[in-house]
Amino acid sequence: MDSLLRSNAAECVAETSTDPVRLELEWWRGAVVYQIYIRSFQDSNGDGIGDIKGITARLPHVASLGVDAIWIAPFFRSPMKDFGYDIADYREIDPSFGTLSDFDELLAAARDLGIRVLVDLALSHTSDRHPWFTESRSSRDHARSDWYVWADPKPDGTPPNNWLSVFGGSSWAWDSTRQQYYLHNFLASQPDLNFHNPSVQDAVIDVAKFWLDRGVDGFRLDTINFYFHDLQLRDNPPLPDEFRNTSIAPSVNPYNYQCHRYDKNRPENIAFLGRLRSLLERYPESIAIGEVGDAQRGLEILAEYTSGDNRIHMCYAFEFLSGNRPNAGRFADVLAQLARLGPDAWPAWAFSNHDVERHATRWNLGPERNRVMIHLMVCLKGALCLYQGEELGLPQADLAFEDLRDPYGVRFWPEFPGRDGCRTPMVWKSTARNCGFSDVRPWLPVPEAHRVLAADRQAGDAGSVLSAYRSAIALRRASPALRTGSLEVLAAEGDFLALERRLGAERVVCAFNFGDDAVEFDFPHGEWTTLAGIRDAGDDGWALSGSIRLKGNDCIIAVLKEEP
Repeated sequence: MDSLLRSNAAECVAETSTDPVRLELEWWRGAVVYQIYIRSFQDSNGDGIGDIKGITARLPHVASLGVDAIWIAPFFRSPMKDFGYDIADYREIDPSFGTLSDFDELLAAARDLGIRVLVDLALSHTSDRHPWFTESRSSRDHARSDWYVWADPKPDGTPPNNWLSVFGGSSWAWDSTRQQYYLHNFLASQPDLNFHNPSVQDAVIDVAKFWLDRGVDGFRLDTINFYFHDLQLRDNPPLPDEFRNTSIAPSVNPYNYQCHRYDKNRPENIAFLGRLRSLLERYPESIAIGEVGDAQRGLEILAEYTSGDNRIHMCYAFEFLSGNRPNAGRFADVLAQLARLGPDAWPAWAFSNHDVERHATRWNLGPERNRVMIHLMVCLKGALCLYQGEELGLPQADLAFEDLRDPYGVRFWPEFPGRDGCRTPMVWKSTARNCGFSDVRPWLPVPEAHRVLAADRQAGDAGSVLSAYRSAIALRRASPALRTGSLEVLAAEGDFLALERRLGAERVVCAFNFGDDAVEFDFPHGEWTTLAGIRDAGDDGWALSGSIRLKGNDCIIAVLKEEP
């Protein structure tokens, strides 16, 4: 293992400033963001659906994790065909979630706890119930006629090109009023806005301004690379078999057969992101996190969208959000690729979210390996996004077909069960009805297998996954090097990964063994003191020197006390 030290080194981005004023303004660089899927967090009014007051009631749990911010899934007025990602009014809260007054109370409560609030904005598309679309489809002569992407059929009546929807089938739907097709990258009830129209850009910028004026600290931007389309409506080319993967769509979906060159990832997007960043700069400390949905060019687009100070603050791609558990080489490769593509790019790493199978199941994590993975996560350079329930180690729920609500899963069942399995309600109290989420039948069932993992069962257990999340996040908050320092990969072989983080005089080495067998390796020369280790560390940790034997499913994070 010693021979690997530095042999696979990948220098990943120069360290950031140590100026305290700048660090305060750039709080987001080392931030830990907790994602709340509002429908499944806490029901406060007995209708089986989570709501804003429920979030407010559970904020003490979020604060106990030590996170910097919450990101709340869309709560705007919606017909709920895609459960809030089909927005009918950007300025009104859906009655199932509460009121604007409820949201103001949430903002105040979060502020009192030192938690910033980010709102999830789906700007690439709206609901077909949005007044903009109603007006646009009413006539080709209406003032908003080109606010959406309309196109005539081919001479034989078929759609204008071969573009496919992420949710399956053609991304074009016929409208009998205009007798034209409209573009929808997702459900047919989610028509795409035409960002080539400056008035559309003005309108969505004004939406963002409305919420910033309301007091939010920024946004998570849904499908940030889908805003623009090719004006010539050119066909997407086929994607060679060897480049297909299932990070964006399951294998049963023909979406994977295309190189999505013309229906997303367009160069015009850069200028719009600059406009959005200019707005955010007018609200000190406000930020945006972009979701990059692309199976082949995710890291490249992430780097492109976050390099410099005139684009988006940070983005996340799907490198660690899909597929089997990555080995050390995969982690090292992703870090090296990003360093090469964008030396000053800023990622937001995530292992789970509301769109993918929970990583406790996807990566086959038991409690010990789960604790290793959260310590690895807090040692990565960039912001972190945690998804509700992962701090409890929740596995993916296995639901019956009749319990499914996700239209994506309903369409591709049984080969692809959809996203409901990661969206089941949070489990708060092991002995309560529906584990404390609601007193009535929830919109999705609470799996019995989750009951033993409820928050109240883990709260007082020092060996629990919940305790590991709290201690790992506290470690990151206490270490400037882990928050914003440079990163170098020291070793990567099999399931052993060693990283070094530096900022100023602080130097931290982080070694992870997420395999079952013990490994031996040599720490770099110097006098080291451990900050964290999963097992066998006393109150004062280890004094490290020379060759170290690291057990399976274990880690060591150590700070250099004195140079040799």
